[in-house]
Amino acid sequence: MAIKIEMLRCFVAVAEHGNLNDAANRLGRTPSAVSMSLKQLTDHLGAPLFESDRKNRLTTLGQLVLTEARAGTAQFDRCIDSIVQMTQARSGIVRVGAVPSVTTAILPDVVQTFVHDRPDVVIQVRDMDSGTVQREVELGRIDIGIGSCRGPTGALRRVVLFSEPFGVICAVDHPLATATAPLSWEDLAKVPVISNASGDVIENAAFRAIDEAANLRIRNTASVLGMVRAGVGVTVLPRLAIEGLGPGLVFVALADPTARRHVEIMTRAQSEMVPVASAFEKAVIEGIERAKREDRIIPN
Repeated sequence: MAIKIEMLRCFVAVAEHGNLNDAANRLGRTPSAVSMSLKQLTDHLGAPLFESDRKNRLTTLGQLVLTEARAGTAQFDRCIDSIVQMTQARSGIVRVGAVPSVTTAILPDVVQTFVHDRPDVVIQVRDMDSGTVQREVELGRIDIGIGSCRGPTGALRRVVLFSEPFGVICAVDHPLATATAPLSWEDLAKVPVISNASGDVIENAAFRAIDEAANLRIRNTASVLGMVRAGVGVTVLPRLAIEGLGPGLVFVALADPTARRHVEIMTRAQSEMVPVASAFEKAVIEGIERAKREDRIIPN
């Protein structure tokens, strides 16, 4: 008969209590069941673990086995606890890639609540444009992506979180900042425009011509807004992009109703997520709904 973990657990309890009755109470078993486990362990080892039937003095072998049994049962318990923690989404690593506006305006509240309830979870968040988000999810380098999909996406499982309009972002003292009506693409053609990655999803031909003619192209949203704040030019971004980034910027609406982005949460379609990633995905969706109720983003 192979040595089982419960045999070692019984032996440790008896060795520490010095009698069968107290050990049985600790383990929630009967004294006869504990005695049987000890006999099976002794028979397997082929040598006694206690000097007498009173179980209050260990043999030299018993002392050695006690040291190893304590270590073994503790390691087993840690292993089981780790498995349970992972299964219940109480531990593990979640790799998230998201467009900058989401990491700035939405994820802080989501992450704060999530890690408060699950202090052993590690969340890795990376800022990236939508194209990179989509690619990283497809390649399995991140668990969850948040951005706007383009092109074939059969490898992805997608849930639309929200949609919102694009607008012109300019400095507070820029002439366009005082516009009293939504701006047309023709208005934008008259001023220096800074191209950014978010605008890639706008398909309007007039905007595409403006974007392609831009003399300054910056992929990083924070850098784009720094240039806009300094008066270098204006840019086209979703409204959420300026949330929480301080004063000095104005969002001016566009007249083109088709200039919208649809933000989705993306995961791999053919790969089952670990429980903690599934729990975080649910937390993001709930966080988006909360932001809608609080008017931090425009409902779909």
